[in-house]
Amino acid sequence: MCCTDADKKRFADICANIGELRRRSGGIGTLSERTLHAAIKKYIEPDEEKHERRVCGAFADILDGSRIVEVQTRGFDRLRKKLDAFFCGYRVEIVYPIPYKKWIVWIDGSTGETTKRRKSPRKGSFCDCFFELYKLKPYLTNEKLSVRLMLVELEEYRLKNGWSADGKRGSTRFERFPLALEDEMVLRTPEDYRRLLPKDLPEEFTVKDFSEKTGLTVRRAGTAVNVLFSIGQLDRTGKKGRAWMYKVK
Repeated sequence: MCCTDADKKRFADICANIGELRRRSGGIGTLSERTLHAAIKKYIEPDEEKHERRVCGAFADILDGSRIVEVQTRGFDRLRKKLDAFFCGYRVEIVYPIPYKKWIVWIDGSTGETTKRRKSPRKGSFCDCFFELYKLKPYLTNEKLSVRLMLVELEEYRLKNGWSADGKRGSTRFERFPLALEDEMVLRTPEDYRRLLPKDLPEEFTVKDFSEKTGLTVRRAGTAVNVLFSIGQLDRTGKKGRAWMYKVK
C-alpha cells in the first residue's frame, strides 16, 4: 500500500486542524489522548461514532463492523491482553506511526518558554517497526492480525528535565504534533514482511550486514532478524565465526 497525494493532503488537513485546536486550548501534554494518536484515529476513521467502543471487556480505538483498529505509538506489549480478547470474533489492525522526519522543540520547565524548532538528523524507516513488533512475535502469524505502518513527519516537544547539564539527556517527551504523511505499508501475512528487507542485502548475511544495509543499530538489527526468523521468513544457513548466517526462506 502506498498513500496517494489525496491521502497526504487529507492527513495534513486533519493534523493542522487538531494541532491548532490543541495549541489554542493550551493542552500540550495535558490531554488524556495525545495529538498524534487523535489525528491518526481521525485519518483512519472519520466517523467518531466508531471511536472508543467497548468490545470484549476492553476499549477499541476504532470498531468498524468486524474490524478493530488499535493505534499504538509504543508499548506493544500492552496490546497482548486486548488481542487475546479481540481475536474471539474480530479482525484487528494495529496502526503504528513511525517518525520519518522530526522537528524538536525544547520546553523550559521553570518558565514554560520554548526554543525554535530544530530538525533531527535521523530519518525513520519502515524497519524501525521491529523493536515494537518483537513484543508481539507470537501474534504476527495470526491471520486475523494486520499491521499498518505510517511514516509521519512530526514536531516533538520535549521538557528539559534530563540528567545532563543542559537537561536534554534523559529528558521527557511532552507532546508530538503530526505534520505530514510520507508513506504507508500494510503487513497482512508473514510473507508481506519480506518487503522490509533491503533490496541490496546479500544472498547470505549476518545481523551486522543487515545493520549496515538498513541503518539500524546492530542491536536493533538483531531484533529485526529475530522477528523475521521467528515468523518463518528467514533460514539459518550456518555460522561465520560466532555469527549466524541467514538467507531469505
